[in-house]
Amino acid sequence: MKTAMTAPPAARLGNRLPDNAAGADVILAVRNLTKTYASGLQALRAIDLDIRRGEIFALLGPNGAGKTTLISIICGIVTASQGSVSADGHDVVADYRRARMTIGLVPQELATMSFETVWDSVAFSRGVYGRAPNRAFLEQVLRDLSLWDKRNERIMALSGGMKRRVMIAKALAHEPQILFLDEPSAGVDVELRRDMWLLVRRLRDSGVTIILTTHYIQEAEDMADRIGVISKGELILVEDKAELMKKLGRRQLTLHLREPLAGIPAALEPWRLELRDQGRVIEYRFDTSDEGAGVPALLRQLAELGIVYVDLNTRQSSLEEIFVRLVGTAGAQTAAVGAA
Repeated sequence: MKTAMTAPPAARLGNRLPDNAAGADVILAVRNLTKTYASGLQALRAIDLDIRRGEIFALLGPNGAGKTTLISIICGIVTASQGSVSADGHDVVADYRRARMTIGLVPQELATMSFETVWDSVAFSRGVYGRAPNRAFLEQVLRDLSLWDKRNERIMALSGGMKRRVMIAKALAHEPQILFLDEPSAGVDVELRRDMWLLVRRLRDSGVTIILTTHYIQEAEDMADRIGVISKGELILVEDKAELMKKLGRRQLTLHLREPLAGIPAALEPWRLELRDQGRVIEYRFDTSDEGAGVPALLRQLAELGIVYVDLNTRQSSLEEIFVRLVGTAGAQTAAVGAA
């Protein structure tokens, strides 16, 4: 794959941002968004969210949390029961044509015209949005996705991974400012996943805003600038990734002892230590935000007690562990409110 991605119109031509944009650095504004289906199921509950221009935003949540419903409303596929969405200053209902021109969507499910060639399918997607033909731009997109050599092949003859690349190419064909990737790694091989994330980074560098949902939380930890967590239709957290890891992360200090202990001495009770491996390992867990967290004092106390350790190491909790803890807490709170 090439190392350059053609920039979107605003980045390439230096276009002025629209006067009605919702803030100079906000490209997508969601206000009080609610969706209740005819069955009574409330899929979204008063969602408020601002997406910053040029960021990679990861939306995480368990199955049925409302991720796809939220994306579908923003993209004009589903109608909201209440609230509003503005894409680059354009209301997705009142000014839907311009709003949709700013958005590209790579859905979770593969949906392509199997008898079309790759080139015809991508060119058609560009025309649907009223964009003038631009062979050079489409060629660059196909080359960046390693599809140029497949441009004259029918989509039905491609592998699953190549079909996924075609979906990405179709979403980029009209040069959107915002790109939604709904579970982009679902069912793709390691090579495509790596190439796809290289492309995502290049798109972000060119000025495109990326919003992704994924079950591969490690990918969100590696790629995203900010994290949003949705659970049972409620947006329970939006935070810069680094701040989230600092505020809600936990660290674990593990000490391997020279001699095993029969139990934790009373003098060490304030640290709430755990004894493992038949008394040969002491574990101490503390919040990342708690600077120091009494570690120096703990080590001094161990020395005073004559407890010698031969090795120590630390580990910080992953985004996945934070996510599981957040969703579990939100679920418990919802259950408690329901019981009340």
